[in-house]
Amino acid sequence: MSEPADLAPWLARARTALLRQRGHAWLLQGASGLGQYELALSLAAAWLCERRDASRPEQGACGQCPSCHAIAVRTHADLCVLMPEVAMHELGWPLDEKAQAEIEDKKRKPSREIRVEAMRDAVGFAQRTSARGRGKVVLVYPAERMNAISANALLKTLEEPAGDMRFVLASEAAWQLLPTIRSRCLAYTLPWPEAGEAESWLVAQGVVPADAPALLRAAGGRPEAALRLSRTGPSPRAWALLPRALARGEVAALADLPPAAAIDVLLKLCHDLQAVRSGAAARFFDAQDLPPAPSHRVLGRWSRSLMQSARTAEHPFNAGLMLESLVSDAQSALNSAARRPS
Repeated sequence: MSEPADLAPWLARARTALLRQRGHAWLLQGASGLGQYELALSLAAAWLCERRDASRPEQGACGQCPSCHAIAVRTHADLCVLMPEVAMHELGWPLDEKAQAEIEDKKRKPSREIRVEAMRDAVGFAQRTSARGRGKVVLVYPAERMNAISANALLKTLEEPAGDMRFVLASEAAWQLLPTIRSRCLAYTLPWPEAGEAESWLVAQGVVPADAPALLRAAGGRPEAALRLSRTGPSPRAWALLPRALARGEVAALADLPPAAAIDVLLKLCHDLQAVRSGAAARFFDAQDLPPAPSHRVLGRWSRSLMQSARTAEHPFNAGLMLESLVSDAQSALNSAARRPS
């Protein structure tokens, strides 16, 4: 996870542009894997930094003052972070005592949505006085994980914030937000890296130079997603072998992935085969690693089936059986081209 001082170059440019502008509520939007969360946290750190030069509004956080340290260790009294509990855990943010106790006592599982209780706590936070005197910030990520009730709880505070209050909402699916939420924010679409910039950044993060292009291809050009892929797999070599392995029905090709990630891989493969069948270039796989493309009818049916599976992927009845079914469907679709009469 990148901290504010370690922003990727394209995010640093975005931060500079945003800090030069006025506004109390920002919506950072764009494709997944570009760094919405990292940019949001960097903005929050800059707004709350105690050594930031007021004459240089574009300047980011110093990374050294007590405020910056408090953000780094996740204890800043003037920063309220709203996330699903699953994301809080992944990104190192502590849960409140009640929520933590409920999860530890097995009374419920960590939420995958932003809970209404957390949103109500955030509304109360917005009404309190700043503890460190630099204003307050509410960071919401992924903002599309607010349901209608929690989003409505935020609306009035978002429209009429008390005192020196700022909001930064980060989303990879902004179209899923309520129109009333979007209309109360200044939207900013994250830029894509310039040519060669993403590969250089990946290498600087410790990725083997020879692997960077393949990882970026597998991630659809999204640098943050490519970096996660380098850490969680599959490796570039395994990625290249995956389409043929699925055509052979090898469940082991996806065995290390949770259902949601496995479905994402299959959707990428289906996308590339649809592109090739239409005469376009593959995006996620090297064309030479792809099996013959099935018909549009078969690919369309497979794509719809995968989208249906994605709706229950986070809570499958049996992850092992779901994976076997996914690979069986993939094998059937991928071999339909060979079964077609000439």
